[in-house]
Amino acid sequence: MPPRATPILLVEDTPSLARVYAEFLKKESDGVVTVETGAAALEQLADGVPRIVLLDLQLPDMHGMEVLKRITAQALPCAVIIITAHGSVGVAVEAMRYGAYDFLVKPFSADRLTITVRNAIERLRLAQIVETFGKDLARSRYHGFIGSSLTMQAVYRIIDSAASSRATVFITGESGTGKEVCAEAIHRQSPRAERPFVAINCGAIPKDLMESEIFGHMKGSFTGALADREGAAARADGGTLFLDEICELAPDLQTKLLRFIQTGTFTPVGGSKLEKVDLRIICATNRDPLREVEEGRFREDLYYRLHVIPIHLPALREREDDVLEIARHFLADYAREEGKGFNRFSPEAEQDLRAYHWPGNVRQVQNVVRNIVVLHDGDTVTPAMLPAPLGAPPGNGHGLHQGGHQGGHHGGSHGPHHHAAHGPSAHPASAQSPSAHPPSPKAIKPLWEVERDTIEEAVAACDGNIPRAAALLEISASTIYRKRLAWQAEGKI
Repeated sequence: MPPRATPILLVEDTPSLARVYAEFLKKESDGVVTVETGAAALEQLADGVPRIVLLDLQLPDMHGMEVLKRITAQALPCAVIIITAHGSVGVAVEAMRYGAYDFLVKPFSADRLTITVRNAIERLRLAQIVETFGKDLARSRYHGFIGSSLTMQAVYRIIDSAASSRATVFITGESGTGKEVCAEAIHRQSPRAERPFVAINCGAIPKDLMESEIFGHMKGSFTGALADREGAAARADGGTLFLDEICELAPDLQTKLLRFIQTGTFTPVGGSKLEKVDLRIICATNRDPLREVEEGRFREDLYYRLHVIPIHLPALREREDDVLEIARHFLADYAREEGKGFNRFSPEAEQDLRAYHWPGNVRQVQNVVRNIVVLHDGDTVTPAMLPAPLGAPPGNGHGLHQGGHQGGHHGGSHGPHHHAAHGPSAHPASAQSPSAHPPSPKAIKPLWEVERDTIEEAVAACDGNIPRAAALLEISASTIYRKRLAWQAEGKI
């Protein structure tokens, strides 16, 4: 879809500001519509046309956050940019949780607004492509990724769509979710696939050497510079430069990186000659980049230059049963490597893998499976072989649920196992206490009923906002949708 064909809805109750913003946006779209109230905005959005929404929070008839909640609850095809004079980290985080694409604090410049809108238009275009091809056959393998969950199918399709572009990609996600795998997948899918892919971890290199690592240096430019050395930017010419942990860059280097992105030129440390390269930049962080900007650790203008195509990698606990596919893959690899006979997990061990919350994500699964293969042998992995915190300490009986509690408040995230982790088996000591009275059979509900009631109560408490309810329950929204459909089909709701 051409950028100028994307309509923009401006929800702003101050006429003078509305006129200024509309003038800024004329270059971005022919279809800028301005309204002053939340009700008028919802009326405009009722047609279901994909559009960019610039939404003020302080509206005369309702709070802008309520408009955002309704957009999310109704799954309207919009990219919402919050604009407010009352910005704070807390408000920004809340807006992002309710599905906002971005957050602008007044006053902001024309350049800031137009860059944000352009990025939102690109994101909306990619979302439409994902929706259009959403019924494609699921892929369980994709350029180093393993997993067939709905959340990962969306990631694969965004990579497919973004790969052919020259636009900068900003990858976010917890440690161990596969951010470098994602960057390599984009490169391998792109027209630059035959050219170099150069990765730098900005948090692993001393700050005084980072500029030399990226841009290179000339002989004698500093102590130890015994010869000219090409930096990552020169080595990646024609290909892709991946900057992992981008938020670790020192402020002065952030300034130089911004200039490099804008011009495509750089000067090596100690050099005087300007060099030009043609490359694509992909960056990643496990931090919240908006919070880094808010707290002054990351340049705002650099953030908006980099944050053109955002890709968020879901945590493993949000990926349905992907953990089993991943664990089986590593089990086969490590058993072959170590000369062991393992070829499967027992059903009980698989249940424990599903129920655990995996704070270290895929990297933790690798370590756990490696531990099992090295320390044990056989053809089947049993619960007794699972290392802490998954397995129980010796003499305490088997119980992943105890390990799950040690892992913190995240808990399991996949259906019945989540609730099982909080059931009677989680506290064997209390169950055996003389003062404990076992519940009567009438007081015990089927597990699916407990799960259904918990999910329905959470959805009701969030005013029907399923993504919000999923976030509070620490499960994926797709899990709620799937379970509700199943319950409806069975006449259970």
